[in-house]
Amino acid sequence: MIKAIIFDFGQTLVDSADGFRSAEKIAKEQIFSNLFPGENEDQYQTFLTEYRQIRKSFHARSDFSRLSIWQAVYERFNCRTDPEKLTQMETEYWDLVKSRTTPFPETITVLEKLAEKFQLGIITNTQGQKAGGTHRIGLFPAIEKFFQTIIIAGESGLPAKPDPEPFLLCLKKMNVKPSEAIYVGDDFQKDVSGAGDVGLNPVWIKHDLVKRTWTEPESYIRYRIITNLSQLLEIDGNGLGW
Repeated sequence: MIKAIIFDFGQTLVDSADGFRSAEKIAKEQIFSNLFPGENEDQYQTFLTEYRQIRKSFHARSDFSRLSIWQAVYERFNCRTDPEKLTQMETEYWDLVKSRTTPFPETITVLEKLAEKFQLGIITNTQGQKAGGTHRIGLFPAIEKFFQTIIIAGESGLPAKPDPEPFLLCLKKMNVKPSEAIYVGDDFQKDVSGAGDVGLNPVWIKHDLVKRTWTEPESYIRYRIITNLSQLLEIDGNGLGW
């Protein structure tokens, strides 16, 4: 019997893809111009490879701090950083992401209807904002009001998804068993695998409005795929066909 539906936030309920792409592009170009003023495309490709490797290594250990990533890039190229300048860059980065984050068209309507039948919760990873309690969800009261339980993983000593702890904490706060809840998210490892590993019923949302390469991973976990949040309205007490 399904009693609760738990969501990821970014790229699940809201679309921030353009904001992150634009913010990352600006940050990379600023750092490159500081490291290699007047250099050509060949140097930029070398820089870009190193930048991506560093960012990947940070993300692999669930460290999303832009400031820390950028400092590591400067260190890789044996260059001193200007802490004040990087702090300002980080502020501008998040301001741009926030300004270009919008709910998916169906989000509010779907949440209104689901809230009539189920408890609703959110488990989202912090994205490396420099202060706790500043997650983007606070900018969307029209979304936030539907959720009795909101877990920001990666803050205040709580590990980030896919660690089991944030999933288990959310279930405890909602007073439901894993088998009684569906978890909806866009990231296969953090959301689908993380939820499935603790016994939740995972739904992988691959939004049809998002330009993204979706790679079908091999997995022992049973999960459903949807391409629009409206498909969640097919849920009844027995779930989405499990």
